[in-house]
Amino acid sequence: MAWAHGETWYRVLGDLDPAAEQVPVVVLHGGPGAGSDYCEPIAELLHESGRTTVLYDQLGCGRSTHLVDAPVDFWTVQLFKDELTALLEHLGIADRYALVGQSWGGMLAMDWALEPRPGLVALGICDSPASMVLWVEEANRLRAELPPEVEATLRAHESTGTTDSPEYEAAVQVFYDRHLCRVPSPDCVTRSFAQMAEEPTVYHTMNGPSEFHCIGSLRDWDITDQLHRISVPTLLVSGRYDEATPLIVGTIHERIPGAQWVMFEESSHMPHVEEPDRYRDVVSAFLSSVDD
Repeated sequence: MAWAHGETWYRVLGDLDPAAEQVPVVVLHGGPGAGSDYCEPIAELLHESGRTTVLYDQLGCGRSTHLVDAPVDFWTVQLFKDELTALLEHLGIADRYALVGQSWGGMLAMDWALEPRPGLVALGICDSPASMVLWVEEANRLRAELPPEVEATLRAHESTGTTDSPEYEAAVQVFYDRHLCRVPSPDCVTRSFAQMAEEPTVYHTMNGPSEFHCIGSLRDWDITDQLHRISVPTLLVSGRYDEATPLIVGTIHERIPGAQWVMFEESSHMPHVEEPDRYRDVVSAFLSSVDD
């Protein structure tokens, strides 16, 4: 899809039939800048029930246009809302669709739903915060529970500015193994991490060098006090060991009217990979409840 800022790659699983009983779903990936590869299981699991799903790579990553020389202030939440607007119109589904967002994708979906969106039928918010300040606080609380030698390695490299060293990356991986994905990473997850490591412009500009320090344009993002404005049926998904801790998700659950919350007891940040069968059943049942 060509739009104002470049080309956005997308893939449709199924047929975009306006007369279909099941509401089509657009999957919003995380990062920012992780690409959609690791979300392939979300689209495939939902499509198993016959539901049309759409995956896309947000601008700046994956198979979409990369803009490594764009100024820092180019990368905003509004940019990605504009991209989503263009995609929905391009696909011809702006009048009837649901969003399932994972991590940053859930942040984007919630921010999107703060405004009146007549075509938006439902939201699935998976493993996402509504406040980056709270996200960083909780990430550092979880980090404090890491083995002392791992924490010491993280601190040493952060103090010297060598967060791109293999030793630092290995220490971060210990955190990821606990709180990002607790099963061996499938190929789709490996691909997303590889492409983000190769082209980290969006992640570094909007977030920063790691989960523990948000120093980019998202550092002050907080829609907690606006969540009551979300008026569509909403499902919240999180894992027991998730970076999106019970405090983070509970804060959202309390504020979105009528929101449902399902905890995946064997999962961390990727229940769609860690408990795929249950994820399919839970999210598919929710979406079926909002089909016309």
